[in-house]
Amino acid sequence: MVLVEDSDAALAFYRDVLGFSVLHDETGDGFRYLHVGVPGQERVGLWLMTAAAEREREPVGRQSEGRPLLVLYTEDLDRVRERLREHGVRVWNEREGAGSRSLHFADLYGNVIVAAQLNGGEAP
Repeated sequence: MVLVEDSDAALAFYRDVLGFSVLHDETGDGFRYLHVGVPGQERVGLWLMTAAAEREREPVGRQSEGRPLLVLYTEDLDRVRERLREHGVRVWNEREGAGSRSLHFADLYGNVIVAAQLNGGEAP
């Protein structure tokens, strides 16, 4: 679950930039329940919850205290980097090791996300 300030903006980032799909989107009791996930892995997802109270807004973008919020595996890290840059997303900490390549980027609120490609290109 990730706290966001604007669920529509967060949805646009996760869907349009990262390619997530909407798994569930319903409004009830004054709350929007928005669940997004990686296509092909419908049992795994991320709840984008709008921070309603002031105390909920404080940790927006800092829920993982600067550590990566999640790791997304890809078969084409170069394409991911290109897509992020096309959307004006800053990429940093690009690394290549014995078993993988990776890079860091942040969502709209500063939550750090890692994209990684295992040697051989296959994602787990």
